[in-house]
Amino acid sequence: MPRFMEPINSAGIVRWSVLAGLLTVTTGCGFLPKSEAEAQTGQRQAENSPASVDVAIARTMPLQQSVEYTGTTQPYRQVSLRSQVEGAVLDLTVDVGDRVTQGQTVGQLNDAVLAAAVVEAEAEVAARQADVAAANAEVSTAQTLVEEQRLRLQQTRSDLARLELLFREGAIAAQAVETARTAAGTARQALRSAEAQVRTRQQAVTAIQRRVIAQRAIVAQAKERQSQTQLISPVTGSVLERVTEPGNLAQPGSEILKLGDFSQVKIAVQVSERELGTIRVGQPVQVRLDAFPKQAIAGRVTRVSPAADPTSRLIPIEVIISNPDERIGSGLLARVNFAQRAITRVIVPETALQTDQDRRSRSQSASGAQSSDRSPQTQGNIFTIAPGEKPTVSARPVTLGKRLDGKVEVVSGLGVGDRFVSRSSKALKDGDPVKLSSISEGRKKGKREEGRGNRQEKL
Repeated sequence: MPRFMEPINSAGIVRWSVLAGLLTVTTGCGFLPKSEAEAQTGQRQAENSPASVDVAIARTMPLQQSVEYTGTTQPYRQVSLRSQVEGAVLDLTVDVGDRVTQGQTVGQLNDAVLAAAVVEAEAEVAARQADVAAANAEVSTAQTLVEEQRLRLQQTRSDLARLELLFREGAIAAQAVETARTAAGTARQALRSAEAQVRTRQQAVTAIQRRVIAQRAIVAQAKERQSQTQLISPVTGSVLERVTEPGNLAQPGSEILKLGDFSQVKIAVQVSERELGTIRVGQPVQVRLDAFPKQAIAGRVTRVSPAADPTSRLIPIEVIISNPDERIGSGLLARVNFAQRAITRVIVPETALQTDQDRRSRSQSASGAQSSDRSPQTQGNIFTIAPGEKPTVSARPVTLGKRLDGKVEVVSGLGVGDRFVSRSSKALKDGDPVKLSSISEGRKKGKREEGRGNRQEKL
């Protein structure tokens, strides 16, 4: 049997197995590919090197949120010019878009019937005044009669006194005295009757004078109705619509023109009940019109309706904007921003925060779990730059406020001018050394920049 065909015994098998294992272990420990070995070395160096951080300086600014609603422009006042009397429309001197001023005559109705009524009423006044003159003449006649009766009464009294004296002397008979007394009593009654007649005539004059006054009021009313045939603008503004045309018959209450006052423009919007608590009468707002996209117009809230729409649960809000040149018309789309009251506090980017939620998210990401807690955190940590030759970070607990567009308010814990880490290349711990990036604020001097809040120094 050839030598290579000799059977291998158990001792040889063991020796070959040990040799193969040693070769395998040696190859796994010391003979890695060059690229993989360099990658592992670079990873270890990156983990041991300081984190590269962007440093910012804490500043105050308002964190303001605006809510926009759409509405439609309307004239500040819209008036329907209506006919107050019956008559055919003779003329309209204005058309849609024309400017009108308060008190301007814009049309005319037929006033022939009303003019005749005025003439008739004035004639009646003249007749009543003639009645007054006649009644006054009768009063004068009655007063003359009173004077005559008074004189007669005086004469009869004098005659009675003389006859009584003669009777006492026995010169005349008693019958003569009685006759004189009867004449005096008759004169007294005639005087009273004449005075009563004067009072009656005077009352008649007063009644006729009152009828004259009433008739003059009828004349004034007729003239007023005649004047209402002139259509006069009650406001200064523009003609929105011409409802009727010359030749049509206008009844009392018939609409002739629609007028709008555009010295100011009213915008009606509807807001949700959640925003109602932040809106108040007199609150300034900002309005943008699609017709003038580059112009922001200041306005104010003038009315908040006390009643919400029962179906949509929206509350009507009225906003007024000025329109001195009257370029803004009616029916334009308006976008109203109700700016909430801004509170000036220290504002930092959210990337500068380390909250409990962030730590839980990192730990759960490492373990493959998902977090369901997405509620805003009110507490967190911000890493500030500790003074020294080699920059290190110091964890500082802070209280957080509102968040908006990647920024967050710091209610307490961070002061104006403090240097903090706005972004880091890896997770930080208290006391870790860091390397400031080229865009870090205050990198050159290592202290606050005074008076240059928005300047970044170049290296």
